[in-house]
Amino acid sequence: MLYYERKFKKKGCDFVIGVDEVGRGSLAGPVVAAAVSLKTGLFQNRIDDSKKLSALQREKAFPEIVSKSVFGIGIINERIVDRLNIGVATRLAMEEAIAELIDKLRHCRKSKIHILVDGIVRINTDYPFSLIIKGDSRSKSIACASILAKVIRDRMMSVYHKVYPQYGFLKHKGYGTKMHRRALEEFGPCRIHRASFCSA
Repeated sequence: MLYYERKFKKKGCDFVIGVDEVGRGSLAGPVVAAAVSLKTGLFQNRIDDSKKLSALQREKAFPEIVSKSVFGIGIINERIVDRLNIGVATRLAMEEAIAELIDKLRHCRKSKIHILVDGIVRINTDYPFSLIIKGDSRSKSIACASILAKVIRDRMMSVYHKVYPQYGFLKHKGYGTKMHRRALEEFGPCRIHRASFCSA
């Protein structure tokens, strides 16, 4: 999973940054993105697309990723999703995560950075970037970003569950499961629901 990282390191990049997001298809809660530049490619925990890992595997990998990387987090809430649309919100979350990470690399020249973006989201940045389809299964940096974003968003939804227990956010994390849709029919949307998604 280090093919892209090695490729751009050979081209002279000091920092290769992987970027991914979670929450794009959720009916409630934020879009969360993470940007990760690895200090090492060696991990004791399994690193892969966050969707392929169990919640326990992600939680175990989380502190190891934090300790072995420089990272940034971007969070765009449901109100902005409704106002701008999910595509723009996803891009903004990624750009926010990248900006936070690069702020930690102020001493680095632009020519020494390359960004690997999962999927087809064309970010607005002065830095060179590559779009990688299924990047969270092909790049360790993107996989680490997907795990950080997933764990952070899941923790947020667990907190929301305590505020709005009737919706079952602890189980489905805001996605459109049968349980969630039944709760929406019974209770109507709450503050963190995306009006543009729930009315679709």
